[in-house]
Amino acid sequence: MRIAIVSDIHGNLAALEAVAADIVRQGVDAVVNLGDSLSGPLLPLETARFLMARDWTHLAGNHERQILELHLGSGAADAYAHAQLTERELAWIATLKPALQWSDEVFLCHGTPASDITGLLETADRHASAAEIEQRLGRVEAGLIACGHTHVPRSVRGARGQLIVNPGSVGQPAYADDHPYPHAIETGSPDARYAIVERREQRWHAQLLTVPYDHRAMADLARAHGREDWAVVLMTGYVAV
Repeated sequence: MRIAIVSDIHGNLAALEAVAADIVRQGVDAVVNLGDSLSGPLLPLETARFLMARDWTHLAGNHERQILELHLGSGAADAYAHAQLTERELAWIATLKPALQWSDEVFLCHGTPASDITGLLETADRHASAAEIEQRLGRVEAGLIACGHTHVPRSVRGARGQLIVNPGSVGQPAYADDHPYPHAIETGSPDARYAIVERREQRWHAQLLTVPYDHRAMADLARAHGREDWAVVLMTGYVAV
């Protein structure tokens, strides 16, 4: 069983298309998408339609929830995505869940099993401790846990022998956050990220993959939509100073 894991696409259709093509070349049995697929100043409608046309398993991230719960205090990225989507795409988002027991051996979540806004393997800008990871896993006993949200590609073998994999972000290689304190997450590369996991010899193995794509075109689009901050992130993998 070989499974491709994608997450945190953020409307970056060019990155998603490059990753999807690489997945075809790799040869997998299934593809799972862990959410935060559309929010951002890029191509949310086109990205939604690309995803809806594929036989993948999709989760909702916190940004899918925020797009549906749009209010006056919502961020510009969610507001832009909501404005671009039609009722058809919004109805699709509403069917998605933030966590899923995909099989006896595989558990999927956007953040943690219990939260779509908490990272499983990261605490703000540092790696989570073993105790934090165990507490956030709760009673999930699956041999493989796939998580997203933090955009940090990482795999960890937990205290119970479980393999926990975050594939990183397909479409947003860096971001700034104010919670729980101001910090930045930066991969230092404009490339798209995803993972392939495989079960062989009764154990789960993981590959964290990096895929180049035409990031300049997406940076130009962000700039055209008035988001120079996103343009810098997409060009460099770093947050603008």
